[in-house]
Amino acid sequence: MPKQNFKVCLCWRRIFKTRVVEPPPDVKNAFNHFSQSGTMTVDDLLTFLIEHQGENNATKEDAQAIFDSLKHLNLFHRRGLHLEAFFRYLLGDHNLAHPPSSKVHHDMTAPLAHYFLFTGHNSYLTGNQVISASSVEPIKDALLRGVRVIELDLWPNSKGDDVEIRHGGTLTSPVDLQKCLQAIKENAFQASEYPVVITFEDHLNPNLQKKVAKMVTETFGDMLYWSETENMQQFPSPESLKKRILISTKPPKEYLGENRGDVSETESGRRNPSDVGEHFPDEDEEYTVVQYRQLIAIHAGKLKGGLENWLSDDPVKVRRLSLSEQELENAIRTYATKIVRFTQRNLLRVYPKGTRLDSSNYNPFVGWMHGAQMVAFNMQGYGKYLWIMQGMFKANGGCGYVKKPDFLLRRGENDEVFNPSAPLEVKTVMRVKVILGEGWHQDFHHTAFDRYSPPDFYTKIGIAGVPEDKDVKQTTIIEDEWLPVWDQDFEFLIRVPELAVLRIQVLEYDTTGRPDFGGQTSLPVSELRTGIRTVPLCDKKGNKYKHVRLLLSINFGRPYDL
Repeated sequence: MPKQNFKVCLCWRRIFKTRVVEPPPDVKNAFNHFSQSGTMTVDDLLTFLIEHQGENNATKEDAQAIFDSLKHLNLFHRRGLHLEAFFRYLLGDHNLAHPPSSKVHHDMTAPLAHYFLFTGHNSYLTGNQVISASSVEPIKDALLRGVRVIELDLWPNSKGDDVEIRHGGTLTSPVDLQKCLQAIKENAFQASEYPVVITFEDHLNPNLQKKVAKMVTETFGDMLYWSETENMQQFPSPESLKKRILISTKPPKEYLGENRGDVSETESGRRNPSDVGEHFPDEDEEYTVVQYRQLIAIHAGKLKGGLENWLSDDPVKVRRLSLSEQELENAIRTYATKIVRFTQRNLLRVYPKGTRLDSSNYNPFVGWMHGAQMVAFNMQGYGKYLWIMQGMFKANGGCGYVKKPDFLLRRGENDEVFNPSAPLEVKTVMRVKVILGEGWHQDFHHTAFDRYSPPDFYTKIGIAGVPEDKDVKQTTIIEDEWLPVWDQDFEFLIRVPELAVLRIQVLEYDTTGRPDFGGQTSLPVSELRTGIRTVPLCDKKGNKYKHVRLLLSINFGRPYDL
């Protein structure tokens, strides 16, 4: 049996025996139940897929493909699978809890307002909101991860004769607009063929707007979506906009001529949210050069008056409204159902409050539960909320569009809409057994977690979702073991499974203080496959490790089964 040496000092080494993980009881029991005389045939495997794994549409060809994928292993036998080969299949990429190759399966023919969009905030920043560099690289990375809404802040350069992208009022360095547009063109549809929306935060005079119009038109050509009318009664569908680029903006306040008491909607416009006297966007656009106005496929702006007017649903024209996370939190105290009604036809974009100078993020479920389609996130960092966002948009084939739950789109007999503040009943019970983990000894140096011994791993597993669904549980700590076997059961009561995300994080216990990171992932509960499944883990940036993974058992039950 191999051994690992940990050097403590010149004259003392700690030696630990390493072991090969053995099939746990759940795997042995499943194998014994579905195999014959210690061998599992293709037909036996097909029965296992249907009856134990819940793959009701599995075919003999699917089972044969699994067999073929194991032929390179010394464990494979021509007559069928032995226990070890069956175990390696369960830990392999043919048995994922959420397969990354899943196809787009939501109805994509509804108006854009019926979808959540994977949305970025200040998409050009490489770091914090104050002094970091602006670059095309974060834009490329976001698009390749499936982000569908890119934000660019348009400012005059120091000479006032050209346009640059930067975070106004800060020390962030600029990046050339043309480079950003070219990066979007080259990467927009690598990860998804569904439309990309570019939101402009515009601080330009008419001459520079005209210049932007020329650059955008020449760069994107036929990819650019032109609206036939400025007064759309409903947005087109993602299906009808495949491989198209849409521009969304409102003209700036700075160059409208006389001051008419308007309040700018831009994030860096340094406005007072309590101000009233909002302008009609149509009136502003009369001051904008024709070429630039024609670019705008999704019109943004606020109506005159306060918050109640902002959320008015104009039956003859749809639009986009932007609110900070703070504004949204304040609005839902009084206008929760009005926001839901507004987002049934119009787009609501939520962006991080201005005090998030470190590019951190906020709880996305506040926006999603009220129907907000564009919950804008800083994509350049990492952390719990960004992991949740990434998990949410693994749904629907990772195309960057997730159909909103029906309850957010319905209207009752008396035109009533869903009330996010009303009590919710439990819809499903999710039972998860954390069986074991493997792969750290292959993806990490043997002293990565502890200089003097193998790691002490434990798993935190929980549900992220609406407040009533939020729950986090933890396994025991397995000491000095690269191949931890927990074999622990957990149960979660879920009220809104359509929005729930399963969060998993493996940590290494450290007696000196903060635990070490051992991997994480977030997965949409609505698309999890049942049975004994493997879950690959990712690093902090969301990149999948080559070998690190967990083996789970996942099942769903009805509330009255409790």
